[in-house]
Amino acid sequence: METTSVVTGELGADFSIWGMIQSADIVVQFIMLVLALSSVWTWAIIIDKSMTFSSLKTKARKFEDQFWSGKPLDDLHRRVKDKPDHAMARVFTTAMDEFVRATASGKPDPRLSVTTQERVDKVMNVAVSRELEKAGSQLSVLATIGSAAPFVGLLGTVWGIMNSFQGIAASGDASLAVVAPGIAEALFATAIGLFAALPAVVAYNRYSSALNSYAVRLEGFAAEFSAILSRRLDGQA
Repeated sequence: METTSVVTGELGADFSIWGMIQSADIVVQFIMLVLALSSVWTWAIIIDKSMTFSSLKTKARKFEDQFWSGKPLDDLHRRVKDKPDHAMARVFTTAMDEFVRATASGKPDPRLSVTTQERVDKVMNVAVSRELEKAGSQLSVLATIGSAAPFVGLLGTVWGIMNSFQGIAASGDASLAVVAPGIAEALFATAIGLFAALPAVVAYNRYSSALNSYAVRLEGFAAEFSAILSRRLDGQA
């Protein structure tokens, strides 16, 4: 600690975080600001997605328990159709609404049962795609930050080193006192870039895996529900 204080005093520069930010070139400061905001955005998305996927899993498990309880699906439909508060309930409600509309006239024509099934499957597939797109929103932002932040930090590094060389050229002195401030700013910009990128990459991989897992679960539910509705159509024909 004493050695660091002596070196700092000899160089005449403040190498604290705030000191490096204040002494940095305006371009480097702008890069630091962009990276800092990217880091904040990343953590906001991480918190949001953590809550989102936790809620989706919990509500899907409860809904599946109700769905497979053996009680009439019409009763479940009446309970949830006015306030489907999660993806699986919305897929179920969308398909049941279409099924009810298609069979509202009573006993369907056997020749139309295939058409009815196709319509139900189509609206259910659209609902599944819409829910998965909603659940996966902002993941592309994490991917962009994770891939771009190191290069943005590298730009700050290059700019800081250029400033160091300009300082050498202007003073004709290549001593540590001339070179160190620019190099410190450059390395600090790189560190901020990595600080923004690493959580973004880890979060993107984690939540992409969670989205894929939930997609398999939701699509499996849709396929099983489609089979149940198909049997009901066959029984009514």
